[in-house]
Amino acid sequence: MADCYPKETRSKVMSNIRSKNTKPEMLLRKALWKEGCRYKLHYKLIGKPDIVFVSKKVAVFIDGCFWHKCSSCYKEPKSNREYWLPKLERNVKRAKEVSHQLKKVGWNVIRIWEHDVKKDLKKIIKKN
Repeated sequence: MADCYPKETRSKVMSNIRSKNTKPEMLLRKALWKEGCRYKLHYKLIGKPDIVFVSKKVAVFIDGCFWHKCSSCYKEPKSNREYWLPKLERNVKRAKEVSHQLKKVGWNVIRIWEHDVKKDLKKIIKKN
């Protein structure tokens, strides 16, 4: 299926998709900082965690509902499925592998869904 946007428009749309400093990440970071939690950002570690508590060996990942196929909000793409479906499957598989590798070397891994950050940030802060 052909793209419905011209190449320049599609390029602009795709360039706005961020892997760092996403809105859910910023919300969680601000809430943690306000609670007195100090952390490292973009720490060089397997899988590039969003937030790292080095002294406690805790790596926090904020997983996007689309990119990691959240069971409650993921909607399968309707166009260019030959590209998107394998890509999203690789994302899910990679996340599991990264969590496993980090646990093997003594790190605690916390994975938080994007929708949970948006829905109930106080519950996340209290729980973790």
